[in-house]
Amino acid sequence: MFTIIGSVLLGMIGEIDHIEIEASDASEMAEFLKKLGYEELRTTEHHGESFELEPGDGDGPLFEIHTVDGEEVPGINHVAFAVDDIDEVTEQLDDADIDSLIGPYDVEETDRTITNFRDPDGRRFQVVSDEE
Repeated sequence: MFTIIGSVLLGMIGEIDHIEIEASDASEMAEFLKKLGYEELRTTEHHGESFELEPGDGDGPLFEIHTVDGEEVPGINHVAFAVDDIDEVTEQLDDADIDSLIGPYDVEETDRTITNFRDPDGRRFQVVSDEE
């Protein structure tokens, strides 16, 4: 169960699962992160060619790297938080009147279920649950 205190939802959002970066060259960005000690977890066809990298010691969020396409610009696309029960969390976000709530829905390429939402300035955030 989650507790709402004022406009704060406690117990709802877990630690950061991943940070998605749109790069001018995803492969070059992946190589850069490897030089910093990250290890390639997998490549997928999510958003074209995509790289997922994790810290070498396994402690910390993943980086999900895509090459920009069309009108996209390089930068951070979104931050995703890990949750255990995405349906319940999505309902709580809706009850809290969080803007632009879309989901939950499955992403076959990553075996994850996600819900997207926006902060007051329009930046995208995400809650994610790994399929198990």
